[in-house]
Amino acid sequence: MKILPNLFYTESHEWVLIENEMVTIGITDFAQNELGDIVFLELPDEGVEIIKNEIFGTVEAVKTVADLYSPMSGKVINVNEDLNNEPELVNHDPFGMGWLIKIQTISSSQSKNLLTADEYADLVG
Repeated sequence: MKILPNLFYTESHEWVLIENEMVTIGITDFAQNELGDIVFLELPDEGVEIIKNEIFGTVEAVKTVADLYSPMSGKVINVNEDLNNEPELVNHDPFGMGWLIKIQTISSSQSKNLLTADEYADLVG
């Protein structure tokens, strides 16, 4: 199981890459492994405001459907359109080609409640 040291994580298994006011969000290697083969993702449209700790989409796998929770509030500025035709990218490359959305956040201080890589490793231990 991969846990990248340069990312933040949530208890609901999303990863977060913060680059100034732009935040990239995906699901962790642990999450994609637990879900199994991902067959569909419902993601917000560009321009939509998402709210920290609220559901912003869903992941449908062969066995289950899981909600996606926003780790930070902001405006969706980019959605990974490749996942429409290739949702399995999340399984194959959750930290790369399988990213979900990018948001523009008002304040990166929202990251203070996110988990570090070490804290996330302890959580999924």
